[in-house]
Amino acid sequence: MDWRIGVIGTGAIGKEHIDRITNKLSGGKITALTDVNPENAKSAASLCGARIEHSDKDVINAPDVDGILVASWGSAHASSVLAAIGAGKPVFCEKPLATTAGDCKKIVDAEMNRGKKLVQVGFMRRYDRGYLQVKEILDGGKIGKPLMLHCTHRNMSVGENYTTDMAVTDTAIHEIDCLHWLINEQYVSAQVLFPRATKYCHPKLRDPQFMILTTESGITIDIEVFVNCQFGYDIECEVCCEDGVVKMPEPAFPTLRYKAARSVAMETDWKCRFADAYDVEIQDWINAAKEGKVKGPTAWDGYLAAVTADALVKAQGSGRVEPITTGPCPDFYK
Repeated sequence: MDWRIGVIGTGAIGKEHIDRITNKLSGGKITALTDVNPENAKSAASLCGARIEHSDKDVINAPDVDGILVASWGSAHASSVLAAIGAGKPVFCEKPLATTAGDCKKIVDAEMNRGKKLVQVGFMRRYDRGYLQVKEILDGGKIGKPLMLHCTHRNMSVGENYTTDMAVTDTAIHEIDCLHWLINEQYVSAQVLFPRATKYCHPKLRDPQFMILTTESGITIDIEVFVNCQFGYDIECEVCCEDGVVKMPEPAFPTLRYKAARSVAMETDWKCRFADAYDVEIQDWINAAKEGKVKGPTAWDGYLAAVTADALVKAQGSGRVEPITTGPCPDFYK
């Protein structure tokens, strides 16, 4: 029997999840959905035959909905997630879990008070094959303890609605979660440096940026965020350890020999780069939720990411090394 899912938010990522649940994955069925934009809701409903509800609360409380998928605007996440926890229903929330660390902590507290893990956060990189290969090598221990991580997050270009702080909250937020998971350590400080600006910047954006995180054991992480690189969508991760170095493989493309040149194509879009990871992520959520479990990134991971992002945004303005204070991970999430 299909596990019945209600979707809150049917914009671009919401529609993609509806399509994958309906046409690619197994065990799940969209039965109800809602969106503040009626046309978005109608378009999404036509993809899966689901009923359109008036509000997120109507979806959450519907008797024919077993679990909730939140893909609405970030500022609306906290209210929907808290309502799902109150109803005792598993919820998958696209990143960010909430737009403030305070709201993330409310979600953590509500889930702990409920006494059962119900929340998974949409940090899909943990499901990417390349990152999983790096994780397996690090966990195996054969190249020693991690000392340094070097990472890049490059986009071809961004619109004028993209601002300096979004380089943290919308872009590097994926590295913030994924790198913490790779090395299994919490961050203790954050710093941001601004190299020479690209000519493709607009007045509200400083680009590129160089972000530095340190962990509790002293591991140093640098993340280059360059959102107007012009040449492609380029994600890299290299971990330098005591006895060796592991670098994440790049997506495979054929080598083309043509007109006296040899070339290899690159990804240009994040949706294509991580399409497989999204599929695996949502299938894993459905399978685990049907068993009453959460196997992916938790509400605590969402809180850690929010606190770290706040420190990096503060460092953008201060130019100083800013502390990151989260407290110990509760036993509930270990």
